[in-house]
Amino acid sequence: MGRTKKGLPINGWVILDKPEGMSSSQAVGKVRRIFNAQKAGHSGTLDPLASGVLPIALGEATKTVPYMMDSLKAYRFAIKFGEATTTDDREGDIVETSEIIPEMEDILLALNHFNGEITQTPPAYSAIKIDGKRAYALAREGKEFEIKSRKITVFSIRLLEMKQNNEALLEVECSKGTYVRSLARDIAKYLGSCGHVSYLRRIKCGKFSENNAILLDKLESIVHSDGSQEVLLPAQTALDDILVLAINEEEADCIKHGQKVDLISIINRSQSEKPRGGSDVALMFNNNLLAIAVAEDEKLSPKRVMNY
Repeated sequence: MGRTKKGLPINGWVILDKPEGMSSSQAVGKVRRIFNAQKAGHSGTLDPLASGVLPIALGEATKTVPYMMDSLKAYRFAIKFGEATTTDDREGDIVETSEIIPEMEDILLALNHFNGEITQTPPAYSAIKIDGKRAYALAREGKEFEIKSRKITVFSIRLLEMKQNNEALLEVECSKGTYVRSLARDIAKYLGSCGHVSYLRRIKCGKFSENNAILLDKLESIVHSDGSQEVLLPAQTALDDILVLAINEEEADCIKHGQKVDLISIINRSQSEKPRGGSDVALMFNNNLLAIAVAEDEKLSPKRVMNY
């Protein structure tokens, strides 16, 4: 006999306002326990130092996590100039100091250099894998290793204010894979100084902003008052950027059994645009996300099927 899954088959997205001092994995575990859900996952890791928007998928919604991870992110962060640390944030040991503290005008000019497509090297203390091992684990062991630089896109970056204690507060909108700690480090270096992130908050992830995010205490209170549906968003929440098509019962039955369905008849019936070959399509049945399919040769092939 197969092992019964612990928990309830809860499906959907929760937009959590993660507190400082908690890892993303701990936050996911906490939310899963609040709902007593069988399965949970998150979209885009936030450092323990960081607070803010952390979308968490429960149950079948975990199959849509990759689509949320690809979305645009925005952060509010502070650079403390004059001190570089091992981790590029305030939790690391100071490894370099500088007497040079940039003026507001210099920072404003420097930010032009960090707009658009740029190359950055992730921090040594990051979750990137080097020969199968996490970079932060190698760094803690004092091992020598090299992290490859990568292309990322900064859509906008602006200086909000100069704060006391040699700090500048900024906001950035960027592509997936951006390390704000690297951005802060590189801005400080470009200005002839050194620096690290002293404050970090994700204020946007895809279409969700900090205004949509819910604090853990409030989430627990709502769920325990039997208000789960108030905070649980449907699985298709993550699929804003892909074509959505409604299918009938016969087509739904085929998709559930892993069979292809005719794309052209669905397109004609719904008077929708035809998706590009190889692109993903969300298939809805009775107003619920049934599957994510791939368009190919005038057919739709199931890629991820929901098992509600």
